[in-house]
Amino acid sequence: MIDYALIWAGLIAFSVLAYIILDGFDLGIGIMFPFIKKKEDKETAMNTIAPIWDGNETWLVLGGGGLFAVFPLAYAIILPALYMPIILMLMGLIFRGVAFEFHWRARKSQHLWDKGFAIGSLVAALCQGIALGALVQGIAVEGRAYAGGWWDWLTPFSMTTGIALVVGYVLLGSTWLNMKTTGSLQKQSRGIAKIAGIATFGFIGLISLWMIFIEQQYLHRWFDAPNIYYLFVVPVLVFIVGVSLFITLKRERDVSPFLLSISLFLLSYIGLAISLFPNLVPPSVSIWDAAAPDSSLKFLLVGSAFLLPIILAYTTYAYWVFRGKVKEGEAYH
Repeated sequence: MIDYALIWAGLIAFSVLAYIILDGFDLGIGIMFPFIKKKEDKETAMNTIAPIWDGNETWLVLGGGGLFAVFPLAYAIILPALYMPIILMLMGLIFRGVAFEFHWRARKSQHLWDKGFAIGSLVAALCQGIALGALVQGIAVEGRAYAGGWWDWLTPFSMTTGIALVVGYVLLGSTWLNMKTTGSLQKQSRGIAKIAGIATFGFIGLISLWMIFIEQQYLHRWFDAPNIYYLFVVPVLVFIVGVSLFITLKRERDVSPFLLSISLFLLSYIGLAISLFPNLVPPSVSIWDAAAPDSSLKFLLVGSAFLLPIILAYTTYAYWVFRGKVKEGEAYH
């Protein structure tokens, strides 16, 4: 028998991962924007993402819309629990989008829009991390509804995950610029990547240890036999990827640091999925509890079978067309 709920959980998980990676590096560029001092370097940095940044957010719409359609109970619980960080995240994304476009035309007030681009990126990234931390630490549920308070999402753990995601996005953004640019901007990006890499590696260790004290389920998942004998490969791979990242940055490689940064995010995401499974809303609402009827899941799966390949093809084609280095003075706008 086909488990449609599990298939949809995988599709939404993939959409969220695609968003985190693809929108993560351009949010990272926005966060590090105030530290890029030369106007020419700022222009070049923005030109590396100008053709693709808005398409990256397609995956956020797909993940959020998919959650509403196929896991309505999870959507009904998560949304009221995380109203504030989600609203602030959306406002940040909207504001940075407006600032991005005004940067190219509003010459007299360009410095203000540049600040808006940075602030919007920072707010969006921070709120995404806070929302993730609030979800991981558990959401109070009574019956089939959210039973917590307005400020339950705001805890030391969620603030730490928020800062961690900001730092991680800076790592993605700096390694992207290292791959896509030359000269002084590439050199500066490489230096930022080294600092962000150390901080990201530290936050991964801190949050991983913190999680096992938050919820007994996480502790048992990773340390009970026989899980401990085969799940240890995940932290080992994280260590290997982290060391490789610093080696490639020291050797001034172009492409490898970005791919290794993505790998670090991928492994962290896999570790998170291992901890949470089978719950969609920790600690008590599973994938199957939250799923819509199988008839609805099958119907929506038919549509996604056409939609997902189109989105993947378009995304791949866009990155292929705009591949290669972006040099100073070259402009997409």
